[in-house]
Amino acid sequence: MSPTAPIKVAGLSHFFGKSNLRKQILFDITTEIPAGEIVIVTGPSGSGKTTLLTLVGALRSAQQGSIRVLGEELQNARAATLEKVRRKIGFIFQQHNLLGALTALQNVELGLRASQKISPGGLKKRAEDMLTAVGLAERMHHRPEQLSGGQRQRVAIARALVAEPQILLADEPTASLDKESGREVVDRMKILAKEHGTTILLVTHDNRILDIADRIVHLEDGRLSTFTDAVIANNALMMGTLARSGQKMPASEVVDELDEQEFRQMLSQMTEQSQHFLRATALSNDAAFQSLLERDLFAFTRKLSKLLNADRSSLFIVDHKTQTLWLRITEDLPDKEIRIPMGSGIAGAVAASGEAIRVDEAYADARFNPAVDKQLGYHTKSILCLPVKNSAGKVFAVAQLLNRRDGQPFDDHDEARYKEFLESIGLVLETLEQMVSH
Repeated sequence: MSPTAPIKVAGLSHFFGKSNLRKQILFDITTEIPAGEIVIVTGPSGSGKTTLLTLVGALRSAQQGSIRVLGEELQNARAATLEKVRRKIGFIFQQHNLLGALTALQNVELGLRASQKISPGGLKKRAEDMLTAVGLAERMHHRPEQLSGGQRQRVAIARALVAEPQILLADEPTASLDKESGREVVDRMKILAKEHGTTILLVTHDNRILDIADRIVHLEDGRLSTFTDAVIANNALMMGTLARSGQKMPASEVVDELDEQEFRQMLSQMTEQSQHFLRATALSNDAAFQSLLERDLFAFTRKLSKLLNADRSSLFIVDHKTQTLWLRITEDLPDKEIRIPMGSGIAGAVAASGEAIRVDEAYADARFNPAVDKQLGYHTKSILCLPVKNSAGKVFAVAQLLNRRDGQPFDDHDEARYKEFLESIGLVLETLEQMVSH
């Protein structure tokens, strides 16, 4: 471990209760957080996240194992040592802990007085600036009872940030904030970390803010693991809310039951989740995670084929290194890898040109590659094939529908709807493309 890291935890275990009622809450936690790093802790309720935060924050002494915070050992630490460390930490907890008799401004000034960093003459100005920064310029002279829950939370956040602490500990800081306000708050935390070297340990269930993290860890049943392990254990974090309340079904069954409007809403949720996770994590070489993503993408592409009255749907990933298309998503995908050369077949032609292609009679088209049919044991008649492009306009995948169920060829309306759906999940497809390219 680095001797200069502000937070160093080694072999930490913690218990509540005594004798027969003694219960272990944390199990052998070991981690280190360098200066200026933002670490987010995820995990279900009751997993020990808040307990870990209070131990790191010197709100209680550690029982077993080591916690060194700002150079001070907190195992069995005396009250004076705990208080010394606390003065250098900013706290944001779910309970706002504001003093009801004081205004918002006065509550924030208290944060500065406790830190002993600012002269009495500068307290008010610094507190006013911070309240303005969190959107409370018009409310700084109101008492807590005159503020909404979200506004009280912003006051608590301003109080924690105003002294520019060496460490900031936050427990669900955006829980009572709307999307815009929550983003403003975490962006300010990020500035504090990057410009002032503040170390931030943040507990949250809010997937909208995961992108600010330098590192994400997962705490469950008192045990710390990597975020990749967490995603594998709980695929809902990546995919959004696939199941409605009370349902516990495989993704394919859940997706099949959705009507078109519900399916569109689910795709929107999924895309938003993917956006945050792409910015926040590096999962591109994790085979287990990739398998989960492919499984659910298969469910989505199959749903698309039903909505568009097609018999089958497929997805090819473009491998620019080998100049081939790799068949990744389709029904009855064989164990043997299927690749076709760029420019070969209908999908290859779409990848090369970047333009959509519709074919009414596959075997009458010279571009069609019957070898893929042979490998899949399928007979293709009509084809609707579209390029999928990334934000730079480069084709990274090719999606296709095969055989309209009514026997008719695909038309302009089919193409427009298919394109719309593909745009909805383009970011998720790009995630898969990044994975297989590694």
